[in-house]
Amino acid sequence: MKNFMGKDGFQWFVGVVEDRQDPKHLGRVRVRCLGYHTEDMGKLPTSDLPWAHPMNPITSATVSGVGQTPLGVVEGTWVVGFFTDTDGQLPMIMGTLPGVPSTLPVKDATTGFQDYGNANYPKYTETDVNRLAVNATDNPHSTLTIRKADRDLKVGVTQIDGIFAGVAQIPTDLDITSWDEPITPYNATYPRNHVHESEGGHIKEIDDTPGAERIHERHASGTGYEIHPDGSKVTRIKKDNYEVVTQDNFLHIQGISRQTIDEGLRVRVNSKGEAGNNYNVEVGQGSNVNIEVNGGNINLTTLGSGQENAGDININASRNLNMQVGGDMNVNVIGNAIENVGKKKDEFVVENNTKTGKRIDLN
Repeated sequence: MKNFMGKDGFQWFVGVVEDRQDPKHLGRVRVRCLGYHTEDMGKLPTSDLPWAHPMNPITSATVSGVGQTPLGVVEGTWVVGFFTDTDGQLPMIMGTLPGVPSTLPVKDATTGFQDYGNANYPKYTETDVNRLAVNATDNPHSTLTIRKADRDLKVGVTQIDGIFAGVAQIPTDLDITSWDEPITPYNATYPRNHVHESEGGHIKEIDDTPGAERIHERHASGTGYEIHPDGSKVTRIKKDNYEVVTQDNFLHIQGISRQTIDEGLRVRVNSKGEAGNNYNVEVGQGSNVNIEVNGGNINLTTLGSGQENAGDININASRNLNMQVGGDMNVNVIGNAIENVGKKKDEFVVENNTKTGKRIDLN
């Protein structure tokens, strides 16, 4: 039991990660340890340093891919750990150490204790704690500037609220004519904002700053979402958006829904061609269905072959049916035309009124 871990006391170490390309994919890293290893790369190259095993938290199963992958450290990370043997050949990492770097790494340097291979980390001589967590107003995180410049402003909304005499009516009490994408309420105070940022620039924030509580998740491309202190949610997708629901979809909007589409809208219903899969629109009492087309047509077509498969177009007005035609009115009936009027019918023609038929009966 002489060389068993802990029997001869812990041998602690602090060191710098110089290599994380573990051939066994266990998350191991090569660490140059202060007081154990020389900084002279000629005497002790990185390739001769022993692999240090990472220690995961108890909340991670770390077995068969279940749990958190131990891949957080980078070359240049300061770590703390201990040796599980008395010869200093079996190091184990317990955690990482943030600091304030005094110098930046030099690529292909001859001295260790730095990211000499890539010279990527550290990137600046300031605290290693994320700028979003610190809220350094003199040197803000780059995403804050990008998100501010990337906002959508003055997005127009539909303004018609009725049709009268063939002309769309714009009400005088219209609530809004346009809207702006809300600005981020970011106002973090240290140490309330919990930030995770990956090497590629993906960010996750859980901000517990009183009065500015937020949840923010952002892809490096700019796609992401943010939940504001009042519960509002802003989602921005930088490219295409796909959503697949394998069964039913339920959506309840308790206020007004406003959609602005800069280009076209295509809706396909009953792609399976099964009877009963209808497209139903119901509007509550006292409200209208208003459709306005500027310079284009409104086309209604039913398809089908033969009398049994053909579809009808049905219009049922419980009160009046009003039509105003600015040009000509053309009605072409292939079959019969039947007109039943319960009371009188008035027909006024300014010019000629011509009726042509094989036989015209007047009763």
